[in-house]
Amino acid sequence: MARSESTSKKVAASASKVLRDPKASKAEKSVAASALTQKGSKEMTSAKVAATASKVMRDPKASKAAKSAAASALTQKANKKK
Repeated sequence: MARSESTSKKVAASASKVLRDPKASKAEKSVAASALTQKGSKEMTSAKVAATASKVMRDPKASKAAKSAAASALTQKANKKK
């Protein structure tokens, strides 16, 4: 089932900040890139990126900007079919 969410301006700015941060982890940058890709589009988060986003959300060292991008990516994950 399709969702109608897309990345907001605020989250896109956070994702951009993560991508420019030299200290950001590969996982954080992957999730931020996914969130930026979904800005202004109806693309869905893949299962692989959703798993990475989940790890970022649970990481106590992840920045607020990275967690914001991860939350956005998880919100845009396709629903499972029943």
